[in-house]
Parts: sequence; structure tokens; C-alpha cells
Amino acid sequence: MKQYLMALDQGTTSSRCILFDRNGTIVSVAQKEFQQYYPQPGWVEHNPMEIWSTQMGVAREAMEQINIDYRQIAALGITNQRETTILWDKVTGEPVYPAIVWQCRRTADICEKLDVQGYSDMIFQKTGLRVDAYFSATKIQWILNHVKGVRERAERGEILFGTVDSWLIWKLTKGKVHATDYTNAARTMLFNIVEKQWDEEILKLLDIPKAILPEVHDSTFLYGETDSSIFGGGIPITGVAGDQQASLFGQACFSRGDIKNTYGTGGFLLMNVGEIPVFSKNGLLTTIAWGINGEITYALEGSVFVAGAAIQWLRDEMGLISSAAESEEIAMSVPDTNGVHMVPAFVGLGAPYWDPYARGILTGLTRGANRKHIVRAVLEALAFQTYDVVTLMEREAGIETLSCLKVDGGASANNFLMQFQANILQSVIQRPQCIETTALGAAYLAGLGVGYYQNLEEIRGNWQQEREFLPTMSVHEKEERVRGWQHAVAQAML
Repeated sequence: MKQYLMALDQGTTSSRCILFDRNGTIVSVAQKEFQQYYPQPGWVEHNPMEIWSTQMGVAREAMEQINIDYRQIAALGITNQRETTILWDKVTGEPVYPAIVWQCRRTADICEKLDVQGYSDMIFQKTGLRVDAYFSATKIQWILNHVKGVRERAERGEILFGTVDSWLIWKLTKGKVHATDYTNAARTMLFNIVEKQWDEEILKLLDIPKAILPEVHDSTFLYGETDSSIFGGGIPITGVAGDQQASLFGQACFSRGDIKNTYGTGGFLLMNVGEIPVFSKNGLLTTIAWGINGEITYALEGSVFVAGAAIQWLRDEMGLISSAAESEEIAMSVPDTNGVHMVPAFVGLGAPYWDPYARGILTGLTRGANRKHIVRAVLEALAFQTYDVVTLMEREAGIETLSCLKVDGGASANNFLMQFQANILQSVIQRPQCIETTALGAAYLAGLGVGYYQNLEEIRGNWQQEREFLPTMSVHEKEERVRGWQHAVAQAML
């Protein structure tokens, strides 16, 4: 019987299941969107039961598509939206409150207070994270403080906390396993990434009972088996990683200095920095890339707040394009932007500028500027923002020059953008045949856990290039273009 790997890819707006064969080729996909809840401005919630039901629905659908049963699934891997926070009753399995999503800003004031009280540096040195409402810690504290009776129940050991991976593991094993992996634990702002354990000092500071926290394991580990009531028999759960780390693994970025960028709504850049964590002086995050056989690999992470969202803005708000794909054709129809720059600082600017008050700006407009120049300027902005983060990563990791950037995500399909990215970085851009690298990473981690793959080299051998983009711009011209971008950014920050 042919054996497959199952990846549960639980994202922010949809649950997906992808089945892969040994070569990392997709054999079936099922996807279902679920409801987003916005109870107040800046608040974002999900229904944990809906996350579970959609995820199970697509898992069964993916198996039905190729007419297989549980015996043909060698292992199951989970990858998930990170930081999203769920608390549930240990006995009934009922969530005590909706899932508070990573995007939710309701705890910004708690974070501000921690910063004013001088705790930011201590938290950064231990967790590698900036104090921010993005992470799970203050979301847990908010639920404990605002949902009647939950704190008391938590202190009595009746409540469990988990990020989405823990919730799925708990449900898949019918409550037998309460666990997470290093990559997800590292995004809670409660986990000491150097000592590799939950941090007592931070837990005390935030008044979070340790009893609610899951056990933390390697990303490749036998977490348990699915309860036979779910798929008809037990499937080993042997791979877990947060979405961006899973993508780094799926791109086979196994060596120090390997880097990938996911061009999604935002841009997520992760660089493998090896076995010793590198702590940024300029606002990059330090995180755990994965844990395998008791050995931790660390990564630097930088986010471009607005990537694909800028292309959506061109389409939906400005009406300058009718589809995202059209942006490529329009950008290539003009030789340059005619001096126009667009800085898409719709929600401020991230690394290396860290200006939350910066706003989007179009500069360099003359009478000769037209729609095509603006569309091209928006695409170029995605590449310039990536350049800013990559340059910072190289400097802080002590890596002289980037030889290659691996890319995935929706906007990586744009050939103009990829060529311009190669030019601005003066390095090779490699786009893989399978751009579903997040699910693929989870499948690979699971496969390692059951001996489906023997080692990382076997997985690296699976990586297939769809297209390579080589720099065609002179270094002098590249530097001139970067100066123009930096001048525009300075104006956005006035």
C-alpha cells in the first residue's frame, strides 16, 4: 500500500489539509474558510470549535479525494497560525472564551505598561520577542482577568492553554495529550528560548499559573496517535511547527545563513542562524526555527507589514488594476517608475525603521506620472522593504552577502517582482515548484518522525526549483535606486 504524509495547515482565514507523497508532491488538497469575528475595533476572534470542525472536515475530504483510509497515512504533521490563544476546560473540552487571534490588539495597553515599567529588555533577552499584543502572553492574561471564574479554575488546574497546534493535538487525541513544540512555545512570550523552558519570572510577572501550559517537545516527536473515532484508526502525530518556521523547513533552509521570504498579505523573512541564538539590536525577532533530536536551530525573523496587501489596495481601493496578476503585465509595460516611489506604510513601518506613526506616501509625482508608474512603484516597494530586512539580517547574523533568497507565497508568482527583487538584493532568487512550503514543512517534520525520511539530506534532495532569477542590474544603478527608496521612506516618517 502506498503511504502518504498528511499536513494539517490551520491558517488565519481557512483550514487546509494537503496530502503529499515521498517526493513532496501534492496528491490532494482540501480547504475551507471559517468565520472571522470583530467584536470591537482592533479585536479579532475565532471560534475554536469551528477551527476544529473545518480542520477535520478537510482532512477527511483530502483522504476521500484519493480514496484512501488511515492505514495509508504514514504520519500526520500540524502547522498553524501562530500566537492565537485558546483556553479550554480540561474535562469537558469546552473553550472558556473565543480564540484571541494573533492580529488582535486588545492587550496593547498591558504591553505599554510592561514597557513603561522597564520589563521589555528582560523579556527580549529571555524570549527573543518585543513586548507586543501580537504574542500569546498578554492574551492569556486578558482571558484570566476578564472571563468570570476562569482564573480560579485555572489555579485549581481545571483549565488548559494552547496555541492552535496544542488545541488540535488535544482534540485529535481525545484529550490524552496536552503538548506543543518549541517553535510555537517560542511565540508565546512566556518561553525562555535559551534555557528551553517556560520562564518562571515572566509567568510570575503576568500572574499566569504554570499548570495551564502544555508540555514542550521537539518539532519532530511522537506526540501521540489520533483517536480511532476520528479516522477509523490511529495515525501517528509526529510533526508540529508554526507556519513561518514550517515554511523555512519546507524550503530546505537547513544551513546557517539560509533565508526565505513568504510574500503573503505581509512578508515574512526567516534566516537560519544555527545552534546559537542571535539577538537583534534593531528590532528583529529571535525565534526557534525547529527542534530535532534534542537539538535546537534558531532563526532571525523580520516582518514586512504590507506586501500582498499593497497589491490588493491597488485593486480594491484604487481601482488601478482588475486582478493581482495584471500588476505584473502593467509593471513590465514601462521601463521604470518615472521617478515615482510608493511607501506602503499603511500600518506604520517595521524593521529597520520601527515607526508606528509613519503613513503610506506616493512621492516623485510629475505631470508625466501615470497609472502604470504607480503600479510598478507598488511592486518595487515590496522588493525594497524586503531588501531593508535582509540587509539588517546579514549585518546582525554576521553574514557578509546573501547568495540566494528562496521565495514562496502568493506574490512570489509575480515574475516582475521576483526579477526586481534579484536586482535590488544583487542575489539569486529561487522559486520552488511547490509553493505550498508551509504544509510541506509540516509533512517533512512528520515524515522524519516515523522514518519515512532518514535525514535532512534526503529532504533537501526533494527540493525542486521552478524558476531562478539572476540579477541583471548594475551595482551602481541598484545603489541609486535604494537611495531613492530611502529618501521616500524618510518623507513617510515626517
